[in-house]
Amino acid sequence: MTENNQTQLGKTLWAIADQLRGAMNADDFRDYMLAFLFLRYLSDNYQQAAKKELGRDYPDPNAVGNGGRSSLSVWYEQNPSDVVAFEKQMRLKAHYVIRPEHLWASIAHMARIQDDELLNTLQAGFKYIENESFQSTFSGLFSEINLGSEKLGKTYADRNAKLCTIITKIAEGLAEFSTDSDTLGDAYEYLIGQFAAGSGKKAGEFYTPQRISDILSAFVTLDSQEPKTGKRKHLASVMDFACGSGSLLLNVRKRMGAHGIGKIFGQEKNITTYNLARMNMLLHGVKDTEFEIYHGDTLANDWDMLREINPAKKPYFDAVVANPPFSYRWDPNEALGEDVRFKNYGLAPKSAADFAFLLHGFHYLKDDGVMAIILPHGVLFRGGTEAKIRRKLLEDGHIDTVIGLPANLFYSTGIPVCILVLKKCKKPDDVLFINASEQFERGKRQNYLSDVHIAKIIDTYQQRPEEGIDRYARRVGMDEIEANDFNLNISRYVSTTKEEVAIDLSVTHKELVEIERQVREATAKHNGYLKELGLSPLPGPD
Repeated sequence: MTENNQTQLGKTLWAIADQLRGAMNADDFRDYMLAFLFLRYLSDNYQQAAKKELGRDYPDPNAVGNGGRSSLSVWYEQNPSDVVAFEKQMRLKAHYVIRPEHLWASIAHMARIQDDELLNTLQAGFKYIENESFQSTFSGLFSEINLGSEKLGKTYADRNAKLCTIITKIAEGLAEFSTDSDTLGDAYEYLIGQFAAGSGKKAGEFYTPQRISDILSAFVTLDSQEPKTGKRKHLASVMDFACGSGSLLLNVRKRMGAHGIGKIFGQEKNITTYNLARMNMLLHGVKDTEFEIYHGDTLANDWDMLREINPAKKPYFDAVVANPPFSYRWDPNEALGEDVRFKNYGLAPKSAADFAFLLHGFHYLKDDGVMAIILPHGVLFRGGTEAKIRRKLLEDGHIDTVIGLPANLFYSTGIPVCILVLKKCKKPDDVLFINASEQFERGKRQNYLSDVHIAKIIDTYQQRPEEGIDRYARRVGMDEIEANDFNLNISRYVSTTKEEVAIDLSVTHKELVEIERQVREATAKHNGYLKELGLSPLPGPD
């Protein structure tokens, strides 16, 4: 399927969402629609796996009939004594189980004929998938999809009718397109982006714009010590500790290729967004053995895997990427002051956890790894404890690159933000500053970076030119940064002011004299015409 058609599927589904959600909150409708899209994906995958497992015993789809029955439903009817063994095998091979009556084709058929039992069947299907599959991946996956919510309707009949309409329209939209894994995955990502655009400030909780993700993923996949040599061949692990819907992690995977990353790790505090991330991984063909998303509080560090005390078992990551909530209020208590993540640097202030997030990710970075994090500009120059943390990171040689981005790139905020690239071991004894804040395209609601802008940022980071790029980039030694009291405000190091053009007064004087001569000549000529007409001449110069 072409990229254009993949985008068109997303647009078709978005138009359906826009048409059907009515007065329903966009976030609520998003959860229903994406869950149904995910059920379609699971159903397609499961039926393919079942066909492979049953071989010649798999009923011919063309001979089944069109009464909403699937090949699998026929096989279940014909082989009741084999169902338990079959499902056990499917758990091992597909890692989940869907009963025939819960498959998308069956659900879509019930919706088309306005079956009164659609809601109950759908609810039972979600529970069965969660409870009868491998718990690590599917447990609680649909927990936030409340089919009994009054947002769908006041009565069961109203809710059932609403679901019939939504599912029928989605099925009709999907029927126009081939729905392989990549296509559904791209449609899912497109819808997440569109819902994010409509959510305003709340969008920052779950979505990083793809063009910003492109920059971060490029940084962490280049060789850490010699970016000029190009992309690394393999990453054993990549981590996003505030992963939202998982789009940033998937961007890294796309750049590395399907087999370029050993395992993907993510953490997300919001339960709904956590479920979105797990669905997003599976929809993009990431096997449940290839990723682990944890639902928990990053700052409290409640993930047992990360709290491992044994140094030999403690996890460290080749790449760390993150777009954490900006200036998040937190509770830096005495116990956290002794936390291994913060002990050597200090605690971020209560009013802004930006450095707490940074230090969390940096702690788990491998010695030869790369971390890229999006933060508000304030981290570059704010004083107090943040200044002490910033100074310590600089003196230890961990801040590699500082990139200033334009304002209004994000759905969640209009403020300009920066990207910090950190390394535990880096070759150059300087910091690269890139001022990309003035190079962008204006959009109706958001500004955005073009392919040219993105390529320039990445190329500048990769080449790290000895000679600065006028009004854009410059390598700055530690002596100069120390002289500026470890303030990283980009304008201190990369001037954005345009040089005034020198004025040659003698040339300007000659030009003025010539203009004066031309004025006198024109006045005299005009007065000649006025005299012929018997009119008063123009007044001469004083």
